[in-house]
Amino acid sequence: MSGVGIDDATSAEELQARAGAGLSRLMEITVADDGSLGFEYGGALCSMRAVNLSDGLDVLTLTCVLAWDRPLRPALHKRVADRNDALQFGTISIVGHGKLADIIMRYTFPAAGLTDAALTTMLLLILSGAERCRKGLVP
Repeated sequence: MSGVGIDDATSAEELQARAGAGLSRLMEITVADDGSLGFEYGGALCSMRAVNLSDGLDVLTLTCVLAWDRPLRPALHKRVADRNDALQFGTISIVGHGKLADIIMRYTFPAAGLTDAALTTMLLLILSGAERCRKGLVP
């Protein structure tokens, strides 16, 4: 089994650049020290990274912090479960720290081969779901 080659890394970098360019027409995008792209959408803090998993399989990983430092109560678990049931793209999880919790949405999808328009459309579909799910999780 061979490792990730230079061409594979380049294809993931190109995919990430294309995704960032598509979203940059709608919002400010920053590049973090680790190379991931950061932005805010609908009040959620988001991070996006393209990764090559194997030859021809480039994926985009999108992580959105929907809410942070929320009281960890049964009602929060219920709201998150309800939102997971309604969410079309991604999974929402609760990350507890003491008596508080952060609510995180993650979605990873194969994106190699998508046109720029299709890629941007897919990202906006995911982000609109994050924005909807955020309602009722924050004061």
